[in-house]
Amino acid sequence: MKNLINKVVVITGAGSGMGRAYAHTFSAQGCKLALCDLGSDGLTETVAQLDTNSADVFHQSVDVSDPAAMTDFADAVKRQLGPAHIVINNAGIEGSAKPTWATDLSDYRRVMDVNYFGVIHGCQAFLPHLRANNEGAIVNISSIFGLVGTPNHSDYCGSKFAVRGYTEALMAELHTSPIQVHLVHPGGIDTNIARQDRSRAFSDHFLSTKPEAIAAKLITCIRRNQPRLVYGNGSGKTWLGARFVPLKWLSSIIWREMRPVIDLSEYPKQP
Repeated sequence: MKNLINKVVVITGAGSGMGRAYAHTFSAQGCKLALCDLGSDGLTETVAQLDTNSADVFHQSVDVSDPAAMTDFADAVKRQLGPAHIVINNAGIEGSAKPTWATDLSDYRRVMDVNYFGVIHGCQAFLPHLRANNEGAIVNISSIFGLVGTPNHSDYCGSKFAVRGYTEALMAELHTSPIQVHLVHPGGIDTNIARQDRSRAFSDHFLSTKPEAIAAKLITCIRRNQPRLVYGNGSGKTWLGARFVPLKWLSSIIWREMRPVIDLSEYPKQP
């Protein structure tokens, strides 16, 4: 999809971080925007910052974990702007930042509902739009934590590995169709997703890449129909490690890298 002018772009989680950066970047390409987020304040701020005709932007507060809400949003987008051409399933939340044995089952379900099922709901709600247009692009946001498992992030990693598997299956299913499918593995992008005190050292150490940078890369990715985008602080070595380093060695390397920046309060005391 080389020509983006007047294309309708749906972005979930558009109230901050990467979602806001995607909104600015696609707006600058002449796209019409359909934006949603759970919180209305951040979403309103994103819209206010955009330098575009207000008639070309539709925004709505939506819980992506609710399939009915996503279907209603898709219907509203079609009424306001026309059928979607590009769908960016970006909405996500952080995990509990605890080791597996200290993580409640409710935390796993909460993270999966947003990070994984939110992606599925977005795809199912908007795929009919893309089929009607006989062109389009689905962009599902995983993470470098969808490439490797890291300590204190089993809930988050599980959700992002699930997004990866789902999206790769979707790529195969739509391979002969005019609909592009893209899988994005952001590295350490400077967003506010890591908000908990127990995540502070991790975010200060790793989250250094500006979200505008990955948004610009995504434009190129869509125009060239590149199926996978791995970008951001630490992404290159993570990708290579996941592909070429034996798992036992990789687990040891990851533990050494992560140990200084994770909360160890739930771990047994070392002698």
